[in-house]
Amino acid sequence: MDIESNQSMKPSSRPESKMKMILVASIAAGVQFGWALQLSLLTPYVQQLGVPHKWASVVWLCGPISGLLVQPIVGYYSDRCRSRFGRRRPFIAAGVALVAIAVFLIGFAADIGVSCGDSLYEDTKPRAVVVFVIGFWMLDVANNMLQGPCRALLADISGDDTKKMSTANAWYSFFMAVGNVLGYAAGSLKSLHKMFPFTVTKACDIYCANLKSCFFIAIALLGLLTVLAMVYVREDPNEDHETEEKGEGGALFLKEITGACKELKKPMWILLLVTCLNWIAWFGFLLFDTDWMGKEIYGGEVGKGHLYGMGVRAGSLGLMLNSIVLGVMSLGIVYLVSRERANLLWGVVNFVQAICLLMTVLVTKLAGKHRHASVDKLLPPPAGIKAGALAIFAVLGIPQAVTYSVPFTMASIFCSNSGGGQGLSLGVLNIAIAVPQMFVSLLSGPLDAAFGGGNLPAFVLGAFAAVISGILALTLLPSPKSEDSPTENVLAIV
Repeated sequence: MDIESNQSMKPSSRPESKMKMILVASIAAGVQFGWALQLSLLTPYVQQLGVPHKWASVVWLCGPISGLLVQPIVGYYSDRCRSRFGRRRPFIAAGVALVAIAVFLIGFAADIGVSCGDSLYEDTKPRAVVVFVIGFWMLDVANNMLQGPCRALLADISGDDTKKMSTANAWYSFFMAVGNVLGYAAGSLKSLHKMFPFTVTKACDIYCANLKSCFFIAIALLGLLTVLAMVYVREDPNEDHETEEKGEGGALFLKEITGACKELKKPMWILLLVTCLNWIAWFGFLLFDTDWMGKEIYGGEVGKGHLYGMGVRAGSLGLMLNSIVLGVMSLGIVYLVSRERANLLWGVVNFVQAICLLMTVLVTKLAGKHRHASVDKLLPPPAGIKAGALAIFAVLGIPQAVTYSVPFTMASIFCSNSGGGQGLSLGVLNIAIAVPQMFVSLLSGPLDAAFGGGNLPAFVLGAFAAVISGILALTLLPSPKSEDSPTENVLAIV
């Protein structure tokens, strides 16, 4: 990568008010509200439309694919955007517009499917599935269009100040937690559809109507936060970049992304490897956590009886507890680790994550043992088993807070000191998140089916990945040294 040309694109390091930083970071709450609904409700919903469990994970392939392609491309072109509205804001606005369209397609998939010929009485609704998948993939693309420029804009606001970079990432992680809490709380409510009576139709039952209602609230929240941030936070147009590159298009992008990878130093490669293994550990649980509650803990079946729906709502409650811990930890994490111990914290919490994932096996066995001994098979599990499952959700908020902040802060610092564009470099980091998600999406469904159709095999695989990630973080991953950062504490709030 041509470092000198990229240095010319670096934003001014003049200080910006903390309010601007908070406003931009708050967009994460709107984005994550939608992600929370995806993670808690859409895997069960796509199974209700007739997609078998072992293929449900394939639907999620768009997330990592769009992350692999969209974030680096958007990051690259946002680094070079010369719009009078700024470099990042046009991409953020476009992402919000796409979210609105995607939400409509997902929420009304069943209605559109029936109007196009799906039967109300068949278990599988192929036309609804097609509409759902289109909307779902569009939503993932839109979310990736939003997240990359938002993080890059925070890095722009921070300038060369690594303390501000850390603060910005801490606030972003905090607002992700806020969005999670709101999204999972909404997903756990069974009467939300009463706010929007028109959502209940012949093709859309109460579960589906609640999903529609949640997405209406999600797009309203995201739109409001985005408008506030875009109006208040102004960008200087990127006029420093030379126009000689104009017109080379995709070839130039491929050259730059290849150059960025070639210029990466050993610490950054280790960071990418630790991140990759870390996300193998996370994605299996994030994909099937509420399905695990509905099937393994509550003993329900998709579309049969009330136990599965109760379990999904209980899973949403667990995810809300997870997000509360995530939010508290996100703001507290910067006081718990110095520059020299960032890798130590990440390594330790990876072992915490592994223990939690292995504990799902114990809780599942206890729930199954209780069902076999119970006379009434239609009763939910006892309070102790539910408390154990919810405790796993809550404790996982601790390592999740580190995952959402530390690697991005380290990547921003490495990028700032090498003179690279923030958008492109964060896009490269996102490749290390997207590739393991693709791996898990393709493997988890068949793996679970091979062991009886449950969710535990994907969780156990995640536990082993977390252990390896923790070992590498403790033994190979360096924290930014004094030559990387002029500050005493790269993870200190100012």
